[in-house]
Amino acid sequence: MKINSKIKSIAIGSFDGIHLAHQELIKKVDALVIIERNGGYLTPGYKRSLYTPKACCFYHFEKVRSLTPEAFVNTLKSDFPDLETVVVGYDFHFGKEKAGNAQILETLFHKEVHIVNEVKIDGISIHSRTIKTYLHEGNIEMVNKLLGRKYVIDGEVIQGQGLGKRELVPTINLNVKAYQLPKEGVYATRTKVESIWYDSVSFLGHRVSTDGSFAVETHILDEEINVHTASVWIEFNAFIRENRKFDGLDALKIQIAEDIQKARLKIQS
Repeated sequence: MKINSKIKSIAIGSFDGIHLAHQELIKKVDALVIIERNGGYLTPGYKRSLYTPKACCFYHFEKVRSLTPEAFVNTLKSDFPDLETVVVGYDFHFGKEKAGNAQILETLFHKEVHIVNEVKIDGISIHSRTIKTYLHEGNIEMVNKLLGRKYVIDGEVIQGQGLGKRELVPTINLNVKAYQLPKEGVYATRTKVESIWYDSVSFLGHRVSTDGSFAVETHILDEEINVHTASVWIEFNAFIRENRKFDGLDALKIQIAEDIQKARLKIQS
């Protein structure tokens, strides 16, 4: 199937996160060709389109991984009949066993290929894998700096234990799929319910002080709201503390009160 002939320039890559280095490619083209895999993403699937005004066209990795470099380029020419310019990063590879690179693309395409050089912040090369490493460490400050925005996830609202509302603080519980989640612990966050963003404190990890199950839950600060939407978004502002076990609900309740105070300060700063 041929894609809109008005597209004369494309950038190719996974564009996981649509981070600051990706933006250097994106600003040069009409559309993105996104190589899609199967989860563990900073921005899964179509949600990449939330962070760019450019058209997003998807090739699934499993469908193109076995193509030779020549076959891959021919696929591009077929799908984008008026294509004049391809933009890729300096470390771009494509085709079976990653046989193709940016220089081979120049040879095969016979038109303009623009190679974007490495992008760094504070001496750190910006890559999705680097951001994921910081996410595993709970270093939200660096995650957000390299993304050029706040890291966000969304999930389906599900029934929780009911313990928070009865004994601790009320929370919205989420089933989160496909995203790369931060390190287990408590975070200063903002939570979007329907179209409104609220200051919040969020926990993700195993509930070691209660039932031991894994949870992603968020508490809205200073507001009592009824959730009537199927999904909710969480924006991560700062890491507050690691997940740990408490000796009883009273000790946990005291800690939650401290977490809430720290979250207020982090969100306001």
